[in-house]
Amino acid sequence: MNTRPLDLHGTRPDAAGDAELPSVAGPAPTPDDAAAALRLLRDYLGRTGGDAGPDLNGEIARLARQPHLPLSRQYPGEFTVDTDYIDGLPDLQNGPESLISGARDQIAHVGISGFRLPIRYRLRDGGDTRLETSVTGTVSLADDRKGINMSRIMRSFYRAAEEAFSFDVIEDVLRDYLDDHDSSDARIALNTRFPARVQSLRSGLAGYQYYNVTLEVSASGRSRRQVLHLDYVYSSTCPCSLELSEHARATRGQLATPHSQRSVARLSMVLQPGAGPLWFEDVVELCRGAVPTETQVMVKREDEQAFAELNAANPIFVEDAVRLFAGALSDDPRIGDFRVLASHQESLHSHDAVALMTRGPSFDHRAVDPHLFQDLRVLR
Repeated sequence: MNTRPLDLHGTRPDAAGDAELPSVAGPAPTPDDAAAALRLLRDYLGRTGGDAGPDLNGEIARLARQPHLPLSRQYPGEFTVDTDYIDGLPDLQNGPESLISGARDQIAHVGISGFRLPIRYRLRDGGDTRLETSVTGTVSLADDRKGINMSRIMRSFYRAAEEAFSFDVIEDVLRDYLDDHDSSDARIALNTRFPARVQSLRSGLAGYQYYNVTLEVSASGRSRRQVLHLDYVYSSTCPCSLELSEHARATRGQLATPHSQRSVARLSMVLQPGAGPLWFEDVVELCRGAVPTETQVMVKREDEQAFAELNAANPIFVEDAVRLFAGALSDDPRIGDFRVLASHQESLHSHDAVALMTRGPSFDHRAVDPHLFQDLRVLR
């Protein structure tokens, strides 16, 4: 009688030196026993990174080469999970350090970007508005950890989704990030389009202007930083072109028109702690005060004429634009460090005219992202 034990295929090892497994006494295994064993094996491999030792590795490899039982093609709608089943699911992101590939350095930011949900924002008048928002949420990852659970970032937002958002609420979510991921650094950015009702220049009509706005909160160790970013779209009439056009009219009786173009400035402002809220509406008014030639929504003939006159009264190079915006930011005690980017998307040239101006160390301009100005486009 052959008493040699079965191998993992259910066959007996040959005489070529295959490793023998001990025989198991007791009743025959059931399908549930087999399913539990499979879950145990998967959990074991997930925790060890597939390094089960040379003997067992060989047996597992041979098992993997065996034809599988026919798989069901029907969705198991009645199937439910319990705690034991969930605990047995593979979790490679929280696997052992041995699973890490590549450089063993801290990852500065890892998380999600483009996660969308409707969020209520507080308004200056005491009300609120609900806006579709794109969320970026990241944490740092230590050099000895394989990865993070991305879904925790989304769950943190849904826990706070019904609150009216402000920087304080975002800070609460940020604390959840740090706790959930045992991380020292984290960053959250909420990007939306803020609508504001704007009057026409002369006709009395009104329409909605939309402003690309981002609220950003970052944590590094014990320090926190709140930054508000806003894009302001305006018309820029070239001062040189204006003077040349007037020269042609005055000296030769030649009709000429100066060139102007749709332009965009991105203002990034670090909020001063304890200085009071800086509302979206405040920043829009600050921009209009610095550069009043904002593009128009509702326009009749008298509005178009008024806009031409307004541009003629405020001709502006891109250098002038960043200085005017920076001057307005410098005068507001709620604003600390700032950065102003401007792009005049030329109608004369086939390229854009751009400028960058900063104050303070928060926006170090010595290492400019190569796509910084290419990304500064007028959103439609």
